[in-house]
Amino acid sequence: MSFNAFGKPAETVDFGGEVDYASYEWFKDPPPRPEPPSPQPPQRDYAPLPAVIEKNEMCDFALQAAPNVLYGRYKQYGQLGVLAWCAEFSEMIDELKRLGIAGDMFVSTRQAALKACEEILRLQLDIKMQIIVLHLSSQVARLRRFLGAEAEWNDYPKSDFPVD
Repeated sequence: MSFNAFGKPAETVDFGGEVDYASYEWFKDPPPRPEPPSPQPPQRDYAPLPAVIEKNEMCDFALQAAPNVLYGRYKQYGQLGVLAWCAEFSEMIDELKRLGIAGDMFVSTRQAALKACEEILRLQLDIKMQIIVLHLSSQVARLRRFLGAEAEWNDYPKSDFPVD
């Protein structure tokens, strides 16, 4: 009994007698050589659309202002201002992801985002609610993972949860 590709018993069809290969000349003619690939036409330089340039400029501006806006919200509303800013930052991260996945993110926008992450974590914010610190750190980590998954950062704030 034989088995099919899924390992289940399969009926086989037997057409009878053996095939005679006595007169067949094996390896007489070499196989035909594949044709060499045609040369690729030279690629033109990438010229982004005006809408792509505008989106990158808007993201650059927002990323440069992000640490100052966060600090302003902290001064104005305290810890809850930081939490509210995290929601806005999450929307900006989503937009940066859309831009990057579409292949329209400029290198300067990526560098501005990484710099903004560093500056945000360098701010001396006296946040007592650990959940807000964790949420802010997770938003920064989310953006960093998208922009440079291979890198490793050690500048996140230390949590001071009670161990006992």
